[in-house]
Order: sequence, then C-alpha cells, then structure tokens
Amino acid sequence: MNTEELVDYDDLGDALREGRALRPARGYRFLLAQGDLNFQSRQVSDPVPLGRQLLEAAALDPPDGFSLFAILPSGDFEDVRLDEPFDLRERGAERFIAFLTDRDFKLTLNGDDLRWGKPVISGAVLYGLAKPGEGHGVFLEVPGGEDRLIEPGDLINLTEPGIERFITAPKPPAMFEIIVNSRLRTVNTRTVTFEQIVELAFPGPHEPNVVFSMTYRHAASTPHAGELGAGGSVDVKKKGTVFNVTRTVQS
Repeated sequence: MNTEELVDYDDLGDALREGRALRPARGYRFLLAQGDLNFQSRQVSDPVPLGRQLLEAAALDPPDGFSLFAILPSGDFEDVRLDEPFDLRERGAERFIAFLTDRDFKLTLNGDDLRWGKPVISGAVLYGLAKPGEGHGVFLEVPGGEDRLIEPGDLINLTEPGIERFITAPKPPAMFEIIVNSRLRTVNTRTVTFEQIVELAFPGPHEPNVVFSMTYRHAASTPHAGELGAGGSVDVKKKGTVFNVTRTVQS
C-alpha cells in the first residue's frame, strides 16, 4: 500500500484552481524547482512554514546560500525570507524557485542590455518592464525561426546557452481551434455566436422551414456544456471546444 494514502494532504494547486481556501490537513503539497523550471511536488506539515522549511522539504540546505522566491498567481516573484513565516493560504503561491545567488543572468529587451538576478523571468515582469502598447506583446526572438509570443503567465528559463533577446511587436490575430460536427475549424474571436457555428456546419442559404439545434461542450464560459439557441453566444477555449449542429426540415 502507498503510505501517502494514509496521510491527509491538501494540494495548493488544486485549492487555487477550485477557488477555495486550503482545508485543514496534516500535509500541504506545493511545487519547487531548483534553478530551472523542473518543478517537483513537495509537502510541508504547516500552511505557514518558514522559508527554510520549504527548502528543507526539497532536501536543500539553506547554509549553502540558496535564495527562495514564490511565483504569485500574477506571475510576479516574491522573496521568501528563510527565517520568516510565509502564509501559503494568504499568498496563493503554488510554485517556488530556489537558486544559488552567485551569478546574474543577461538578457536584452528592445535592444537594451539587462541583468536579472534569477534563473527564470516571468512574462508578467517582462510586460512590466516593456510596457507594450495596445495590441502589442512581448516576443522572444528565435534565430532562424518564428518569434515566440510571451504571455504574462509564462516562465522563461534564462540558463540556456546564449542571451535571450526580447522585443515588443504587434500581436498576431488570435486563432481558436474548435470542432464543428467532428471537423476542425478555426475562428479569430473568442466569442462565437449560434449563427456563426451554423454557417460553419451548413454553409450557404437555407429554406425558411429548416431549423437548427446545437449543443456544445468544453467551452471557456460557464456553463462549460449545454445547448445554444438562435441569437446566443459562447466563449471558446484556445483549442478543443466542440459543437454538434443538427439540421431539421419541418413539414
């Protein structure tokens, strides 16, 4: 038998995704990476541990010179002091990064040289530094390839060989992949209407006695599944929202 089955744990990530507070438990799970983005599941017995207790949960020795940072839901980094309590319930932090503090990391942003004291930088920090205009985003330059659009919630590893170069540029039109009557379709708006989906399923004009009915699932909006009627609309996910459209001819 797995001994973990005998222990009452609560998972920080589950609590955040479910929008609830941590429930009383004998152990609390969180994710911690050491100097990279390889996050490992760890646990502590106290929802308000000291910073050093978080490190010790990952078998890291604080005297070795580790610094610890929490990645907040906004994407910002918060310094976790080793001898001060950090309330996991209040901050809503699920992920932590520990690293040795003996080096800086170089990057460029719109041609300006920057130094960053952590091996990882978040999209939220880059957007805060770049302050792109309306309709613009931050991109990671990819030599010989297509530049990668950085989202505020992304984390970028700065330990790879070379210097990461970031620029601001207009964002491409957003594309959403949906499935209509088992066929893959793309739309360029997050919100789609009943009439748009009918046109994708059965293009062209229709006789007045033709009636359409529609169901959907895996939508971004709430409810995530249900029926959609004429004049209605629903928000779709980036990939995978499914629509089934039925055509009926009334006599």
